[in-house]
Amino acid sequence: MTAPVTPALPLSQDARKRMTLDGLWQFKFEGDADWRSISVPSVWQSEFSDLRDAFGTASYRRQFFLPQEWAERDISLHFGAVNYFAEVLVNGQPIGNHEGGYLPFSLTIPNSILKAENEIEVSVTLPSADATRYPQFPFSEIPHGKQSWYGPLGGIWQSVTLEARDTSHIKHADVRADLSSGAVRFDLDLSASAADAEVRVAVYGPDGALEAAAKGSGRTLSVVVGEVKSWSPDAPQLYRADISLSVADAIVDATSVTFGFRTIETRGGQLFLNGAPLYMRAALDQDYYPEGICTPPSLEFLEDQARKAKALGLNTLRIHIKVPDPRYYDVADRIGLLIWTEIPNVQTFSDASARRMRETMQGIVRRDGHHPSIIAWTIINEDWGTRIVENADHRQWLAETYDWLKTLDPSRLVSDNSACFPNFHVKSDLNDYHYYRSIPERREEWDDITRQFAEGAAWSYSGLGDAQWRGEEPLIVSEFGVWGLPDPSKLLLQDGSEPFWMETGATWGDGVAYPHGVQKRFRALHLGTVFKDFGSFIEAAQWYQFANLKYEIEVMRAHPKIVGYVITEFTDVHWEANGLLDINRNPRVFHDDFASINSDIVVIARPNAWSAYAGEVLEVDLSVATGGASIPDGATIRWTYGQDGERALPATGANAVASVGIVPMQMPETDVNRMLRIELEVMSNGRRLATNVLDIALYAKRGRANLPSIASKDPALRAFAETLGYPVSEPDKAEVNLAHALDESDIEAMRHGARYLVIADGSIPTHRNLRKDIPEGEKLYREMTIDERDMPVGIDQQLPGIGLIAREGTLWRGDWIANFSWIRRKGAFASLPGGPLLDLSFEKVVPHHVMTGFRTFEYAGPVHGGLVIGWVHKPAVTIAERRVGRGNLVATTFRLTSGPAGTDPVAAALFDAMIATVNQSK
Repeated sequence: MTAPVTPALPLSQDARKRMTLDGLWQFKFEGDADWRSISVPSVWQSEFSDLRDAFGTASYRRQFFLPQEWAERDISLHFGAVNYFAEVLVNGQPIGNHEGGYLPFSLTIPNSILKAENEIEVSVTLPSADATRYPQFPFSEIPHGKQSWYGPLGGIWQSVTLEARDTSHIKHADVRADLSSGAVRFDLDLSASAADAEVRVAVYGPDGALEAAAKGSGRTLSVVVGEVKSWSPDAPQLYRADISLSVADAIVDATSVTFGFRTIETRGGQLFLNGAPLYMRAALDQDYYPEGICTPPSLEFLEDQARKAKALGLNTLRIHIKVPDPRYYDVADRIGLLIWTEIPNVQTFSDASARRMRETMQGIVRRDGHHPSIIAWTIINEDWGTRIVENADHRQWLAETYDWLKTLDPSRLVSDNSACFPNFHVKSDLNDYHYYRSIPERREEWDDITRQFAEGAAWSYSGLGDAQWRGEEPLIVSEFGVWGLPDPSKLLLQDGSEPFWMETGATWGDGVAYPHGVQKRFRALHLGTVFKDFGSFIEAAQWYQFANLKYEIEVMRAHPKIVGYVITEFTDVHWEANGLLDINRNPRVFHDDFASINSDIVVIARPNAWSAYAGEVLEVDLSVATGGASIPDGATIRWTYGQDGERALPATGANAVASVGIVPMQMPETDVNRMLRIELEVMSNGRRLATNVLDIALYAKRGRANLPSIASKDPALRAFAETLGYPVSEPDKAEVNLAHALDESDIEAMRHGARYLVIADGSIPTHRNLRKDIPEGEKLYREMTIDERDMPVGIDQQLPGIGLIAREGTLWRGDWIANFSWIRRKGAFASLPGGPLLDLSFEKVVPHHVMTGFRTFEYAGPVHGGLVIGWVHKPAVTIAERRVGRGNLVATTFRLTSGPAGTDPVAAALFDAMIATVNQSK
């Protein structure tokens, strides 16, 4: 039972005392002869270069002096987290052990073994995948999260404290606060000797004033707070409960816990925070740090990154398959960020690994359940560790674990499996899905997948007869994005050297994720002739990332049934360079602009094309998405680009789209090709609610005078060129010949001086090169067999020595790891607006193939267009010249003829530039 009381008891001499044991410890890894020093908290991989990838067992030790006044007290050691298995000894006597790498544990030190000066020794085992050596917990069966990506993490990675307390003490306080009634329930875990002690609680409001108090003798106390102030990102109102344990009217133990009044729920396909519509604007946060890897450097660092998250317009962070330092949640509570947390995954599903995942989740709820910032849990990420696509037992376990977790914590949402192709949901509060496509390379795919998802695609849930799908689960695109690149000069250590992780990532993405040597590769490919310098390339890569995110967010926001998204990711993580901040938390170049597209109210401008000729009318479909906000009556949308316009907006509620309709915009006259920026804003009673921009590649009207004559065996190519104004001639008289692929007669013509433009867009079958025939000289070689196998043929051996590779199914396709596609703006290509990287204006002609067979020196001149992947790897070509005999060719994989001639300014401009380039080669 509980009764109201005004607490006024003094702390007794028996109140709890603490001593930090953080700092330098002695350390010895298995097989080492000598001890060395290590900082605690940290993982040994962050401290020692020779242990970067080390699994195994390490010993830690340090001394402490026991204060005289602590004599006869209950003395315990508290570890924030140790990865993975810890065995603890004091003065050579074992006092306990703990399995699990992410959660706190305490061990009582028997008074009989304590002295004035004492020694602690901790043996820490991080198991490898060798099940013969670690049969009780092989790495594949323990929760480990992204250690399988970025490297193992072993050791005492959170703080260690020594504590003196009364034998009657509070072990833990669970808090449940009800927003509707103001009721707060405290469920206490007390030591055995505290069974008859009196418990008092005092609740203080956000302003520090006492709001409620109670006392009782049981393990449950309840109070009611009047005039409750709810917690939200916009108003992170926190309450504090001071809980004390008293014996004979003296407090023998006391603790404090913060909490907030907050609800999160789903209804009708929408999210509601405290009863108000919520649009989730989230980023994935892997909780990795520049030097400590998994250990944050300071509270101030965590506060700084949280403020940067809010400045970017984010209202949520999704902690990705990792349990963070508890200060992370404290900061989110105080600064106002919603948090979505996940169980670290295993690799192999077994009874033991399933048990460990549930135990980890139970520990997370116990440690972190009082934080109002946490609104959702994930059980499994992308079917990692389970195999739900093929295993019915795993699907059943997933549904049962969902039910178990909802019973354990009914106050939060649960995603059973945060899904990606080809896996799915079974039973979930959220219908969330991951997919990655880069823009402009795969723009149409992004549009189509997003449309299907918004329309309730069946592929997001199990189609095996066991899905418990209500059809009202909110739709969230819970991973998407593309790489930019950080500025390596901002990542250097104090001595000017690279961080260790610059030499990791080589095993990912066929090597394209390897950072070390990026400047050297940039120089070797002569990309300084394309970009002003390396810094300009990095800046362009970051703006490319922004353009991708901008487009993809706008497409999602055009579908009101999608009520949230999670950008991959908040910060770069070692070699993975898709962060809104780099790993040191330096902002990208677009930092100050990002909130304009990452806010509740977003202007969506969808033109019928991202390029136009001067004087044309561009049709722009204008709409405004509201997210968790609304558009009041009388609001307008305005645009300006030298010509101004305005239209009224209908009053529109939350999580909806206000359609303006098609707005015809007259393009201005221009004598030179340039980028045209259309600025848009939503206004209401003199207040700006939202802004955005639409960039259009504006082309001067084409001239048709003095065009060189062309010829082609392909009637469609002849007609295409003729429509563009090129005079058609016979092949032996034409200045330029057109082809989609070459045969021996074309090679012979070039040998005698002919000039060709080869539009190698994959429309003609070839031998994975520019040839549709087999040279007669290869006949004997092709008839050879060795060991009953035909001899392989190099794709770039046949003249003109250029391979042709389809991007689909390769890393050149344009996906999670970005393809940075460029055209050098020099010579005939100098008049192309924008660049050097491709933008949305190229979306109709973007190549589906790339060319190979070029040496690095050729990138200094003959190669006019190409791409690199990730950290400047796997260079490939999209426009290039090559001599053949006395003749010459320009080959391109741009799809110049994919639409009617003259309808796409970009296709026409590229065609003109390539004809001019090959015709200038005498």
